[in-house]
Amino acid sequence: MKADNIWKKNLFILSIAVFIAGIAFSEIMPFLPLYISSLGQFSHQALNFWSGFIYSGMFIISAITSPWWGKLADRKGRKLMILRASLGMAIAIGAMGLVTNVYQLFALRCLQGLFAGFVSNSNALIATQTPKEKAGQAMGTMASSVTAGTLLGPLIGGFLASVFSYRITFFITGFLLFITFIMSLFWVQEDNFVVKNTQDIGKTQDVIKQFKSPTLIFGLLLTTMIIQAANNSINPIVSLFVKQLVHSSGNTIFLSGIIAALPGIATFAVASKFGAIGDKIGTHKIIIAGFIAASIFFFATAFVQNTFELGILRFLVGFSDACLFPQVQTMLTKNSPADVTGRVFSWNQSAMYIGNIAGPLIGTTISGLSNYSMVFISTAIIVLFNLFLFKINVLNHLKDTRN
Repeated sequence: MKADNIWKKNLFILSIAVFIAGIAFSEIMPFLPLYISSLGQFSHQALNFWSGFIYSGMFIISAITSPWWGKLADRKGRKLMILRASLGMAIAIGAMGLVTNVYQLFALRCLQGLFAGFVSNSNALIATQTPKEKAGQAMGTMASSVTAGTLLGPLIGGFLASVFSYRITFFITGFLLFITFIMSLFWVQEDNFVVKNTQDIGKTQDVIKQFKSPTLIFGLLLTTMIIQAANNSINPIVSLFVKQLVHSSGNTIFLSGIIAALPGIATFAVASKFGAIGDKIGTHKIIIAGFIAASIFFFATAFVQNTFELGILRFLVGFSDACLFPQVQTMLTKNSPADVTGRVFSWNQSAMYIGNIAGPLIGTTISGLSNYSMVFISTAIIVLFNLFLFKINVLNHLKDTRN
């Protein structure tokens, strides 16, 4: 098969696979606290503690172990890591339907975090197989696919849990991930990859020496962390903010669900298109536009008077999101040697998970000390700070490139 057809086939198969994975990862979230409550007698405080502890355990373990998996990916191949992640998580999540106490559930969530990396390794494989001039469009397509799956997941998970049971839903989720394993095993082809010895891939400092601009790479990783922290600072208070806007009347849960989904819908619609535009005019310009737009949207959200205004601004945030995380991955792709792409993307995943953990802590702390509006203002300030760091980083990189 011609190289041009191989990367297109890989993109087609893996975009479907990450869509299915997005469903699998998000469909257990709506009922996870309810499942925890069914495993014992808990006070309100204990239930909140275990829900947060079990939810975040996966991210902490994955943030720690991702760089090691990335190193192994560069040595053994990204396809092998895709197979490892999909099969390992299929077993871990499926086994959650068999637990009898919260300790077992926590252990399996940590095991899920240990095996994590399906999406990041899929992105790394696409990044190394896709022509550089098509990287933005390809990474945008992958981002759209996983976003679509993540949006559908809670809806499908709630439906399955209501029709069957919590335990059966875990079994179905494990089966979905096993499907991604089968798809990747038989239809994904990693072309021209040579298995390396340990000494061939080098230590971290050797990898850094291969970068034309190490400050650009690590600046992009910092950008990823701050983007995730900013976006996730809003998540814990969305439903509470909606409740405040409707004065505790109406169907708060339904409205919160719609508003929470709106950014993802917008991102899904335009991420691939923005990636293609970035390939033509410069990916860094798309990212800068995203930062400017996001800071305006977040700041304006602090002053909304009703859920309609909130919904419009949250939808617009989805467009700015499409300019940020997928495009940062594109810049990492275009500025990283193919031989170390696995490690770069694993570092990016760790940065993303650190942001996932830090964001909700920032949002809940600020809302506790002040009010919900201040969370959005603070997030706008964080985004502007990220823009400042990014512009300095990119301008220095462009200056060095010209010299």
